[in-house]
Amino acid sequence: MHKYIKTFATFMFVLAFLSSKAQNCNCGDNLKFVIERVKKNYVGYTDKVTISNRDKFQFFTDSLLNEARKAQSYQCSPIIRLWLSFFNDKHMSITYDDSNYSKEQIRNYYANEEKLIYTEPVFRSYLSKGGNRLDGLEGIWRDHTGAYEIGIIKDQKIKNEFIGFILKADGARWTPQQVKFRFTKNRSTYLMKYFKAIDHSKNLLSLNKIGDTLTLGNGAVTSRWYKSSVVVPQLPNKTEEANVSPMFKVLDDKTCLFQMPEYATLNYVSMMDSIIKKNAHELETHDHLIIDLRNNYGGSVLVYDKLIPYVYTKPILTEGASVLATEENIRDYYSQIPSDLADSVKRMFESNLRKLKAHPNELYPLYPVDTITISNVRNYPKRVSLITNGNTASAAELFILEAKQSSKVKIYGSNSSGAIDYLEVVKTKLPCGFYSLGYPACKSLRLPAYPLDNIGIKPDIFIPASVSDWIDFVRTYKDR
Repeated sequence: MHKYIKTFATFMFVLAFLSSKAQNCNCGDNLKFVIERVKKNYVGYTDKVTISNRDKFQFFTDSLLNEARKAQSYQCSPIIRLWLSFFNDKHMSITYDDSNYSKEQIRNYYANEEKLIYTEPVFRSYLSKGGNRLDGLEGIWRDHTGAYEIGIIKDQKIKNEFIGFILKADGARWTPQQVKFRFTKNRSTYLMKYFKAIDHSKNLLSLNKIGDTLTLGNGAVTSRWYKSSVVVPQLPNKTEEANVSPMFKVLDDKTCLFQMPEYATLNYVSMMDSIIKKNAHELETHDHLIIDLRNNYGGSVLVYDKLIPYVYTKPILTEGASVLATEENIRDYYSQIPSDLADSVKRMFESNLRKLKAHPNELYPLYPVDTITISNVRNYPKRVSLITNGNTASAAELFILEAKQSSKVKIYGSNSSGAIDYLEVVKTKLPCGFYSLGYPACKSLRLPAYPLDNIGIKPDIFIPASVSDWIDFVRTYKDR
């Protein structure tokens, strides 16, 4: 696949905003929409639904349709996600976005949410009268921002169950008295029954109570809640917490480092080019270049374009791929050519669009295998090390597949994510406009012989779990 075309994955078409009157938030209808859209337009559908599993898949689909018919509209996204999970494709998603809606519209959407009878004054009175009879979990809790306050109280009907409900929130998605989560207690251990996310969908998170601090989490995502008597620690804001822009550092007289952003969007292309130009002398005089790709979820291969000359030792074969040229995929993705592209790139997109329109409903080989050839091989850096982990995905993995063809390059860390067989994500609004469906329309020509999804790219040198500083491990590593 031509490297410029891969960047188009960052441009996701969003349909025009639907007013609340035009919406259909019936869960059964929305799941049907997703099923029909995926069946016709997802490029991996016929690879995943086969003769051997078709009956099982149909039973699974029918069961979820039956469940969806009975579900509240805002409990629909977990059902849709469960159906999408059958395909085991990290580029398939159902996402929530209420940014185009007024507070009143959002409140109306959640108007029938479960509520408790406790207002804040009533709950405070309950706490003041409870004394030693109160469980250590009962009380008023707040997050570190102070934007949310919740009350936790024993359920008066269900033994050893506790309810967390809103006292103060954003006034749109969440309003006072709405139930946020439920816990159960087994002796002295608290267990999460469910936690309602931003869209009120029920999720199961881990729960850890240490003193007057609650930590709720799911993998890398955690939140902390503090009892009202505790002074809430001031945590750094996101810009202070992590700089996700491309960064260059000289580590020592032999080694320099590129740290890549979490999501390498097209916005970083000019920044990356500028960094490389500014630090060309260091790149051309240091023996060792480390490129840290950990937690890089993808974006645009163009971000890495100017790095290719520094890793190059011989012609590099790029990925080839085919596109499922349905009417919807062409309309909602390939026709949406951004106006701010360079003329040469824009002409390329326009040419590809014409080709797809000329082959409707075909799996069209839009991107033949290409070859990158550079006339001279740079003497420096003498070796290049890529660092990967399980969150290195998509376009970052495409760069790895190109770079690893060089004799200069070795990969360190753990297997990459494996989100690379099906690419170019089409986005479309569901009938319920709060939600969007994402699915790939482009399929690698490696398939079916060499699948990488959910397998990932294996490193040359695994970094042991006991190592805390991966960069220093790579910097000081000696071949044995």
